[in-house]
Amino acid sequence: MSAEVVPRRRRPRLSRETIVAWIVLILFVTLLSVVIVVHETLHLTVTERANADVTQEVQEFRAFSRDGVDPKTSRPFTSAERLLQSYLSRQQPGADEMLVGYVGTEGAVTISRGAEAPTAQEYDLTRDQELLEQTARSSSGIHETPAGEMRWARAIVDVADGEDAVFLVTSFTGPAMVEVDRSTRMLVIASVSALLFAGVVSWIVAGRLLRPVRLVHAAAEEITEQDLTRRIDVGHDDVSGLASTFNRMLDRLEEAFRTEQRFVDDAGHELRTPITVIRGHLELMDDDPASRAVTMRVVTQELDRMSRIVTDLIALAKADRPDFIRPVEGVDVSMLTVALEAKISALADRRWRVDLIAEGEARLDADRVTQAVLQLAQNAVQHTADGDAITLTSQFTDDPELGPCLAISITDTGPGVDAADRERIFQRFTHGEPLDGRRHSGAGLGLAIVSAIADGHDGGVRVGGVPGEGAVFTLLIPDEQDHSSQDDLAPSTSED
Repeated sequence: MSAEVVPRRRRPRLSRETIVAWIVLILFVTLLSVVIVVHETLHLTVTERANADVTQEVQEFRAFSRDGVDPKTSRPFTSAERLLQSYLSRQQPGADEMLVGYVGTEGAVTISRGAEAPTAQEYDLTRDQELLEQTARSSSGIHETPAGEMRWARAIVDVADGEDAVFLVTSFTGPAMVEVDRSTRMLVIASVSALLFAGVVSWIVAGRLLRPVRLVHAAAEEITEQDLTRRIDVGHDDVSGLASTFNRMLDRLEEAFRTEQRFVDDAGHELRTPITVIRGHLELMDDDPASRAVTMRVVTQELDRMSRIVTDLIALAKADRPDFIRPVEGVDVSMLTVALEAKISALADRRWRVDLIAEGEARLDADRVTQAVLQLAQNAVQHTADGDAITLTSQFTDDPELGPCLAISITDTGPGVDAADRERIFQRFTHGEPLDGRRHSGAGLGLAIVSAIADGHDGGVRVGGVPGEGAVFTLLIPDEQDHSSQDDLAPSTSED
């Protein structure tokens, strides 16, 4: 047989690395775009400024040649050479500019250089034949020189003596471009530093933000069905909400597991006795018909008891579920009281009475309230004898602890409940100490169910009465409606 090939699990991508990678990538693209835009903007600014400078110089020369006068004669210029010399002597070229004057085709009359313009040794434009050819064909242009890019413009003015005055303006963008490149390098260095800094900071911050996620993972690895007590420390940021949600989920799981375990323990505890009784009688049963009849009666009684225990255990197990109580608005309390009287009167041969019937509506789960009242009535039956009085009442009252409430009471004439036992009897599998000295049947789950139903309504159960004269069990259900204008009914006593 060939061995089964187990596919390898892909290593999960680390969220921290993913977050940092995306942050760094986005920041890199942003900074790269900024560097490119800034570099191109500065480059464009340099070229536009150079174009504006040479254009301005040409316009100023044209205006001077049109409106200027010779300072020696105070009359318009009659010599191209004199025009150029006079103009160039007055002009101060820019740092990267060079102003050149020509008379006809004889060559340069004079050259005026800016502080950052190349020297004659670095570049002599009067000997640049290609440039001279360009100036003969066009009035402006761009020319590459050993000193870098040069932008130029020229103007030709006709002078009265017949010779032409040629004025050439050049602007070298090389020095400015060096500054642009220097600024761009500084921006790149700053961007790289910012990128590294952002990467380190985002790594630290992502680690702190994702700490609840790592804690959730660690907690999930440690949780077993034997130990659901592990919890995660919750911070105060948005991501910590994950830890809080996970803790609430663990609370629900722990409660569900505890309920399940309690149900199993309770079932094992209570069902062991009837099973033992049934097994013992079946083992001792012989062929005698009378013995068989006794055995069958005992088995039937114990099976009925087991059925009641299972039903009660299931009810208590459901009490921990959020949908255990399903309250409904507008339940008619008087109709509910009449229905309760009809059901409890069939439990046993007692003098069943109804003293008060509340008039009005309340918000409650009628089925669960009926279940609770039947449990209280059954408890009263177990502690009274045939013909004893058991009274049902319902009224709207004001409880000191719960405020406005619907109170449904079962009053019996049994031995009552000792004050020391009035809290303890609502615990599971707990019986109070009987004041009449008699032990009563039951698993001790009925009053625990009543307490669970009351708690599900955010209410409570009160135990009153005088020991030796009877007990009063009151189910209290909070009710915010105003029933001050409604009177409780007092029906006549009914007996069974």
